[in-house]
Amino acid sequence: MSELSRPLVEQAIRNYQDPYLKRDLIAAGAVESIEIEGGKVRVAICLSYPAGGLCNAIGQLVSSAISNLDGVTDTQVNVRFEVAAHPGQHNLEALQSVKNVVAVASGKGGVGKSTTAVNLALALSAEGARVGILDADIYGPSLGLMLGIAEGTRPQVRDQKWFVPVEAQGLKLMSMAFLTDDRTPVVWRGPMASGALQQLMTQTEWGELDYLVVDMPPGTGDIQLTLSQQVPLAGAVIVTTPQDLALLDAKKGVEMFNKVNVPVLGIVENMAVHICSQCGHAEHLFGEGGGTRIADLYDTDLLASMPLSMSIREQVDKGQPTVAAEPDGQLATLYREVARQVGATLALRAEQAVAAPTISINED
Repeated sequence: MSELSRPLVEQAIRNYQDPYLKRDLIAAGAVESIEIEGGKVRVAICLSYPAGGLCNAIGQLVSSAISNLDGVTDTQVNVRFEVAAHPGQHNLEALQSVKNVVAVASGKGGVGKSTTAVNLALALSAEGARVGILDADIYGPSLGLMLGIAEGTRPQVRDQKWFVPVEAQGLKLMSMAFLTDDRTPVVWRGPMASGALQQLMTQTEWGELDYLVVDMPPGTGDIQLTLSQQVPLAGAVIVTTPQDLALLDAKKGVEMFNKVNVPVLGIVENMAVHICSQCGHAEHLFGEGGGTRIADLYDTDLLASMPLSMSIREQVDKGQPTVAAEPDGQLATLYREVARQVGATLALRAEQAVAAPTISINED
């Protein structure tokens, strides 16, 4: 019988391959400590992405693997997570106390971008992260309605300088809708809209956030360029439908972020399939496989392929997005899967940024 030792415990831990970090927990540097006292083993694990819904299950799997070792009489595995901060593009100065800014964008309107943004934010929050969301669609803000904010709500102002974000369903929210009337259009030229976005972003007192999700307006115009060039974006999620026309515009969105050195974290394909509520027949109304094709083309991940579901539309119209309305439902599970993938991808990029060597030149 082999004597219980740290290498044996580490080998047992390696049996669990994290599906989001895509390697075992030892290789991922997630094991904080291993303590062995006789037959008692204590392990502390810290994941680098929001995984509140997984911590107990991971702890049980690792504990079971360790318990199978000869000589182990008692096992305790504690799993937690801590979100890492990701540096933005062009070494832009980070927003104070905001670790990661994630843009949710689309090349064209009507593909479910705002619905994806709000459910992604709620899913990150459901996994235990501290999350804010900014409605960057200056001309057509909709997140207030989606989160059930009463018409006429206005943000408080602190020290005559800072907007205090409105809180709803665990999220901190700021939107142009809070500063204008619902029936009054914002008739501004591009520079004015871009300036307003900068103010909403930088003059909102976000507090300590792991993620600030930014719901971008559709297209690749002034507002998108302002955000991409002046805000430290950790990455972008592109939303599309399988339709060829939507994919054409989605490609433009990906190319825009590539040009400004903002990593594309993945593709969310909406309205992928419709399942008849009467007979159960599945039909691809807008085409099939488009999200996979664009993900393969740009060597990124297809984060989710969401169905064309009436419930998704009805829930956001009622101010209760899917993740909040049916937190244990199948669709909410898909959104939480997207949240973990986005968080893990950002964590890996942050790790690579820290590990990258620096080059210094001495002219002596």
